[in-house]
Amino acid sequence: MANSIISRNGVLIRLTDERWAHVMEGHGELSSMRRQVLATVGDPEQVFAGGAGEQLATREVEPGKWLVVVYREFDDDGFIITAFLTRRFRVIERREQRWP
Repeated sequence: MANSIISRNGVLIRLTDERWAHVMEGHGELSSMRRQVLATVGDPEQVFAGGAGEQLATREVEPGKWLVVVYREFDDDGFIITAFLTRRFRVIERREQRWP
């Protein structure tokens, strides 16, 4: 099962079962948050640059805790690489902000 969402840049971003399994291996606490992961790409609070061309979409899910979704965009397609929760948002904020 592959789900998808349109990113802020208008690019279709896919979340495949293989990538979701990868997320679950390292971040099982996200098991009930597949829809939130997709929604974070489609309607993030902020988007930051990754270190190797990827994007980091972020959304605060509770006070002091953020969902970070790492994804890659191409001209007409893209995919989610991984996702995780963090309380260390200052580390993310040090990156180049891409949106808004």
